[in-house]
Amino acid sequence: MTSDTDIRTSSPGMKTPSVNTVAHDQPWVWLQRGWRDLAATPKVSLAYGCGIVAASWILFELLWVADWTWLVLPMAGGFLLLAPVMAVGLYEASRRLEAGQPVVLGEVLRVFLHRPQIMVFGVVLLLLHFAWMRTAMLWFVLYFHQGTPPLSQIPVYMLDPNNLPFLVIGTAMGAGFAFITFAVSAVSLPLMMDRQIDVISAILISLRAIWANPRAMLLWAGLIAGCTFVGLATFFFGLGLLFPLVGHATWHAYRDLVD
Repeated sequence: MTSDTDIRTSSPGMKTPSVNTVAHDQPWVWLQRGWRDLAATPKVSLAYGCGIVAASWILFELLWVADWTWLVLPMAGGFLLLAPVMAVGLYEASRRLEAGQPVVLGEVLRVFLHRPQIMVFGVVLLLLHFAWMRTAMLWFVLYFHQGTPPLSQIPVYMLDPNNLPFLVIGTAMGAGFAFITFAVSAVSLPLMMDRQIDVISAILISLRAIWANPRAMLLWAGLIAGCTFVGLATFFFGLGLLFPLVGHATWHAYRDLVD
């Protein structure tokens, strides 16, 4: 059994980790392994998920009180951009299970303190999130150029069939930002947590993993998007279970994809 601080490192003289090719349907195996980890650490995993649900509810309440309900949809889309870094504690929980180490909530959250490069990557994702929010706001103003509807009526306007182009184009733009986030973070965050590697190298390895496994990674992206949609459509309650499931599964995706 390794110690709690025994995380693999890569010295400058070591080769860059190589990328493996996996079966096209391997993402289903990652979900199966993620469920196994969740079942093995229910207190930590579900506490993590409940924290995500509580944070989502608080954010929604703040937007409601401020009469900024029109921001709910772009903020929900932005969840996909920030979720990879929010799930770092779940990657650590799966790593500890694999290494035979105890899984304690306080310990898995401390991984942020030991890996400053993760915080740097978090800033990158935050900038992507801000870019998406600004793009969404610009599209909103351009579409409703003849007059911005009252904030309280925005949900009604969005559901109006006449405004279908607004939803379609807005969703396509959000999907573009989500794909960029997925491409740069597919394996980079678990990789940086597991080994001493810089942000740029981790992003390049993530891109190589997607390039080497396009069908498998497309399926994986679809499964992540589907789980996120279900979690948001259930008014965040589904995230309590699906967020830790995908977080644990992401660790196993990294273990299969990176040698």
